[in-house]
Amino acid sequence: MLRFGLLLAAAVTVLDQISKLWIVYGVMAPPRTIEVTPFFNIVMVWNRGVSFGLLSDGASWMQYAVGALAIALCVAFAVWLARATSRLVAVGLGLVIGGAAGNLIDRVVHGAVADFLDFHAFGYHWPAFNVADAAITIGVAALLLDGLIVAPRANKVAR
Repeated sequence: MLRFGLLLAAAVTVLDQISKLWIVYGVMAPPRTIEVTPFFNIVMVWNRGVSFGLLSDGASWMQYAVGALAIALCVAFAVWLARATSRLVAVGLGLVIGGAAGNLIDRVVHGAVADFLDFHAFGYHWPAFNVADAAITIGVAALLLDGLIVAPRANKVAR
């Protein structure tokens, strides 16, 4: 499972960085809002904080703290991945590790994370996000699915 999860993490990181390079240096030069559909725009937002821009008004050292936390989480999740026996857990961890690595690269290179996917509907507006954020969200959902539904069922059947 380790090799599978790490390959998935690498693929997510590469896809995330390619999409950000395309958006930052191609599509959004100059920055603007591009309406793709009535509920989806491409925008350019530099997120200096964590999820949904939280802590973005913090001190300059916050970037280093968030980066250090991302590295620590990647290491912890890689250890978990090395011990994983389920493909669903390996997928979840690979997605989270790849997404965290993609956003960490942005923090190192740009000092902020490039967010550009902007969804809105019925008067509600979701904060802009990127491929790495989507991978992290799907990865966490996979881990929750395994921990709350799949693994308990497997343990129930094994009794």
